[in-house]
Amino acid sequence: MRARLPSTGGRGCQVLVYSTVALTGKSLCLPASGSPWAAPFWQLLEPVYEDKPAQRAEPSEGTDVLTLTDALHLPAAVPEVPTSPKHEFPADWSIKTRLLFMSSKPFTWAEHLKAQEEAQGFAQHCRATETNLPQSIQEPKLSTELRCAFQQSLVYWLHPSLPWLQLFPRIGADRKIVGKASPWSQDEALQQALMSDWSVSFTSLYNLLKAQLCPYFYVCTYQFTVLFRAASLAGSDVITAVVSPTTRGLREAMRSEGIQFSLPLVEESRTRKQKNSEVNLETEVAKSLEVHNSMEEGEEPAPSDDDDDESFSWLEEMGVKDKVKKPDAISIKLRKEKHEVQMDHKPESLVLVKGTNTFTLLNFLINCKSLVAVAGPQAGLPPTLLSPVAFRGGTMQTLKARSLNAKARVHLAYEDIFSLEIVGPILPHSLHSLTMLLKAAQGGAFSAILYTHEPTAVFNTNLDAASPASNKEAVCKDLSTCGLHPKTLDQLSQCPTLGKSSIRFLEMKDYAYTWKS
Repeated sequence: MRARLPSTGGRGCQVLVYSTVALTGKSLCLPASGSPWAAPFWQLLEPVYEDKPAQRAEPSEGTDVLTLTDALHLPAAVPEVPTSPKHEFPADWSIKTRLLFMSSKPFTWAEHLKAQEEAQGFAQHCRATETNLPQSIQEPKLSTELRCAFQQSLVYWLHPSLPWLQLFPRIGADRKIVGKASPWSQDEALQQALMSDWSVSFTSLYNLLKAQLCPYFYVCTYQFTVLFRAASLAGSDVITAVVSPTTRGLREAMRSEGIQFSLPLVEESRTRKQKNSEVNLETEVAKSLEVHNSMEEGEEPAPSDDDDDESFSWLEEMGVKDKVKKPDAISIKLRKEKHEVQMDHKPESLVLVKGTNTFTLLNFLINCKSLVAVAGPQAGLPPTLLSPVAFRGGTMQTLKARSLNAKARVHLAYEDIFSLEIVGPILPHSLHSLTMLLKAAQGGAFSAILYTHEPTAVFNTNLDAASPASNKEAVCKDLSTCGLHPKTLDQLSQCPTLGKSSIRFLEMKDYAYTWKS
């Protein structure tokens, strides 16, 4: 439900009126009395406006008003969060498509950056300038250092750059691309030129990664995503690449090219089943000992049908025992292939490549014919490369940001609610950088809703426990020139702990984090 209200003298915002239905079918949960900030802001799930790339808000007459009915109640279930707040949240290697930060303090400091502040932010990014803000900023809107750092945190690098096409996400993006101009789809020479240029950019990124001048980057195809991470990140002491989701055909092609890889989630599941079977075996042994003891005491054993020869003796009497077919090698192979196909396109199909095999993977992807769609809206379009640092052929891009000023009705009065929306391919370092800025600007109190590109959530699985990285000091020293803040590096160097999920809700209170995945 939308409505335009009379101007109240506010500037730079649109009017948003929320209804209960607009909140994705779930009631917005606010306390019956008191401040709306007493409830975690992850309870505000979906705003009315569509999830589209948002431009910076232009000045307009009016103010945002968030209208809530008095009949809304707290839910019975409370989101699961860590039992004790932490001073840092775990690294999240999934790519976010949208962030919605909320606070009781305004985000006016993020609005209408001056030309000089914007330019300074770009310069700080290119020079990898380390910005250290105080714990709390009294007047955020007047802090040039904060505003420049905000612009710096919004920068990322992209290839290819086609302004009329949305190049992320690529999986399931046909509907958004269909109908857009694609002159290369029927021009083979143009396709080859695009792929040649893409190969140069891809190789440049890998060389930067190997030299520890780039911490990580993503390769986003129309079927799967690859995350390359430098040594010392995610708890590994070697370069790693994770591919998800995969198919049996892709895995067979990688094997035929001599790429050694593992399926960590499949192996983890197999290990878990093996442990369960060992536990069951121990239980059976214990039961058999009990039976043996009872027999010694003169009790009759319970009837058993474990004797296969005795159970199927009637087949031998009929003369057909030898004709019963036993599973042959082909049947066993078919069963194994069926199991492999069943995990295709699922998180369990994630592939891990380590060390020098990542270079072989690079060459494989450059020459892989199925890397690019041959039909459909994405036909002939090279995969999207996303990086936190500059690389050959890369184009500087910025995330879209806008602030919204809203009001929530509590009893018969209205209280201000301020939000900051970030839209675009939000990489792990950007999420951490933004939270560091908000920590200082919002007085250590804010909440955030995080929208994840689901195929990348599995990248949070702890894949490399067998190759532990060196200590924190060595990590910061090795990657000191990669362009990331030391605190961000420290976070990304930790072993992933979120499993196959990602952070959906994040809240900071009194400078300590809680989250829900």
